Amino acid sequence: MIRAAIPGLPKIVLHHPVLSVTAGDEFMEAYHKAKRGELEAPYVVLYEGSVADESIAGRLGGYWSAMGMEYSDDGLHKPIPTAHWLRDLAPSAAAVIAVGTCATWGGIPAAAGNVTNSMSVMDFLGEDYLSALGLPPINIPGCAPVGDNLTETIAAVLMFLVGLGPLPEFDGLGRPAWLFRDTVHRGCVRAGNYEEGVFAKNYGDPECLVELGCWGPVVQCNMVSRGALGHNGGCMNTGGICIGCTMPGFPDAFAPFYKSPPGTIVSGMASRTVGSFIRPLRRLTQGKTNWTARWKENENVPSGWGHQKQGVVEKISGFFYNKLQHSGTKFSPNSKTQKKLQESGHSFLKSDSKTKQPEEVA
Repeated sequence: MIRAAIPGLPKIVLHHPVLSVTAGDEFMEAYHKAKRGELEAPYVVLYEGSVADESIAGRLGGYWSAMGMEYSDDGLHKPIPTAHWLRDLAPSAAAVIAVGTCATWGGIPAAAGNVTNSMSVMDFLGEDYLSALGLPPINIPGCAPVGDNLTETIAAVLMFLVGLGPLPEFDGLGRPAWLFRDTVHRGCVRAGNYEEGVFAKNYGDPECLVELGCWGPVVQCNMVSRGALGHNGGCMNTGGICIGCTMPGFPDAFAPFYKSPPGTIVSGMASRTVGSFIRPLRRLTQGKTNWTARWKENENVPSGWGHQKQGVVEKISGFFYNKLQHSGTKFSPNSKTQKKLQESGHSFLKSDSKTKQPEEVA
């Protein structure tokens, strides 16, 4: 986007205190122009971090968070709180995008008992806020948010703003719906263990982490399916639990961390009960599908890695499994119908002969 490589989108100028080449008053000039209405270009506000109550710090002669300096006629200067920048720039912005859980919901700084009276961008601007082009605040939560979620949302919003696409779908909390519709659990690499009622007992175990304090089944996030950075990593992918950092209730609703959620008392018991039946059935099916047609005919697996044998239970269960699997079809393997259709192709063989084994090479 910065290199204007997306067809139809204009070149984007990024003003960021960390990534900008300029610094000091030269860097802040664009912000002052936007505030005065002299920027001569539409702009989008991306706000990171919770919005602290600057009136509290102001009473003590200080500030919580600031960017740039304000100069007075008497030569004095004082920092400009970032909350004031948000207040002044939001009304004329084409869109306001809150980046990260602190900006979207308030996050840890806004947890119960905090002394800063911190809040989210949405709380700060109010329920009735609309940008200059009619959009409420857009929220991309995460601590930290997935980078691809941010760039994808920005691109989709910009394409709408310049008339190249429809307004992206957002949910009732202003989140990109296509990114935050599903739960962590649905994309988790360990979800199959939950289904079969197999849970990790210690960190480092490969099974489901719910009973170690993972909230993945209820948390809306695509971290494990998309990856944390460059499609790699993600909490459960690297052995960590989900502590709900993308949710509005974080952190209070998920504390204490590393303690199994109350819902696991019911869901865990249900998964174990169902899993006790499902796991053996799947092992039988897995064993059946690990045999080729030739191995079944010879009742032997020519593998030097181990002796594979089918016991009586496997043979009996396999017989009935095949009956169920091929019921309703005439063309199941080795059925009479199939053999009849193949007779012309195998006319040179006797009906009861077996395929000759190739001669050994000296």
